[in-house]
Amino acid sequence: MADIEKLAQDIAGLTLLEASKLKTMLEDMLGVTAAAPMMGMGMMAAAAPVAAAAAEPVEEPTEFDVIIKDGGPKKIQVIKVVRTLTTLGLKEAKDAVEATPHTLLSAVTKDAAADAKKKLEEEGAVVEIKAVV
Repeated sequence: MADIEKLAQDIAGLTLLEASKLKTMLEDMLGVTAAAPMMGMGMMAAAAPVAAAAAEPVEEPTEFDVIIKDGGPKKIQVIKVVRTLTTLGLKEAKDAVEATPHTLLSAVTKDAAADAKKKLEEEGAVVEIKAVV
């Protein structure tokens, strides 16, 4: 019988190319192939939902809501921006800014939501963008 410790040390000292050749030689000599180990039934059952979830492409949301969380210190400027972004009149825009949190825009594109958020935050408002599910 071969000295297993010496054999293990010899194998550990091989280069990757030599180890690859050894693998191929052993496969040919023994009539087997080196394959990934099989998972037990418990592991396969646990991995199945993960594999199914990975197979389904994640849809990126296409519609967003713009919500004013706080009108900030410059409410008049925020009201002016609200009026340019929406069809609200002066009173409705004022009410929207003062009655926070308030959904200002619903189901708009990502670019439109980002643009509205930028304009409102420049005037001091606190804004949140939520994806429409």
